[in-house]
Amino acid sequence: MTEFLTLMSQYSWLFVLLSFIFAATIGSFLNVVIHRLPVMMKREWQAECNAFIEEYRPDVFKQIGAKALEAPIDNYPPRYNLIVPTSACPKCGASIKPWHNIPVLGWVMLGGKCAACKNPISARYPIIEALTGAMVATLAWHFGPTAQFAAAALLSFGLIAMSGIDLDEMLLPDSLTLPLLWLGLILNFNGIFTNLNDALIGAIAGYLSLWSVYWLFKLTTGKEGMGYGDFKLMALLGAWFGWQMLPLIILLSSLVGAIVGISMMIFKRHQREKPIPFGPYIAAAGWIALIWGEDIVSWYLGTL
Repeated sequence: MTEFLTLMSQYSWLFVLLSFIFAATIGSFLNVVIHRLPVMMKREWQAECNAFIEEYRPDVFKQIGAKALEAPIDNYPPRYNLIVPTSACPKCGASIKPWHNIPVLGWVMLGGKCAACKNPISARYPIIEALTGAMVATLAWHFGPTAQFAAAALLSFGLIAMSGIDLDEMLLPDSLTLPLLWLGLILNFNGIFTNLNDALIGAIAGYLSLWSVYWLFKLTTGKEGMGYGDFKLMALLGAWFGWQMLPLIILLSSLVGAIVGISMMIFKRHQREKPIPFGPYIAAAGWIALIWGEDIVSWYLGTL
């Protein structure tokens, strides 16, 4: 292992290339996570609601009937998780061949269409794969073959998955945010990105910062401006990078969110009442802070 790390240190271009290929492959799996995890969550919620009605409202249970309550909320097979069933075309059900699953290139070889029925395949799949590869390749160039790189790559995978789910479903799953929050605290026990004290304060301050904005907005307008998942995502980033990075992350996410939101209303005629997911902007700001955060803060303080 030591010899491999030494080789990668000597040939940094090779390490960057291998990182891109590996991460693009993981990006293919992240597409699966983005699509299937919300389905799994909705099925779990349905099961919990059914159990509640059966136990606490037997009158409603008898009226509706067990079969009606157990009716699936989607058209996917009963056994549906991140592994089973294997990937298939959503229109014709044809299984996707292994060579068609080659990141980015598989989509290009197919011409963006299913090999069986020629139904168009969303360009989001190769975009996620290429984006994941590019992000991790950038981390490889920045950190080199270090523990920081491995941790940062894992965080990047989580941020991409959460952003995709938030864009599709307007939710940030606890099954992703909470484990990564705890992982950040554990890693900083050994000072991977910051010391444990700053990481703990960062987790608390990150959650309370948006929680305070949420309640201030709600008490002022009577409306909910964001979801609780955003609080947890900010706490996650505080646990990874420490409280010092939180002002930069909040500023960057708000700036990008405002630009994108205004652009959508102008060019796409996005209705003001229709909510816009804030998680992807927080995730993007956190990733920028991961690489260039200290440089940006130093530059800003130097201009004062």
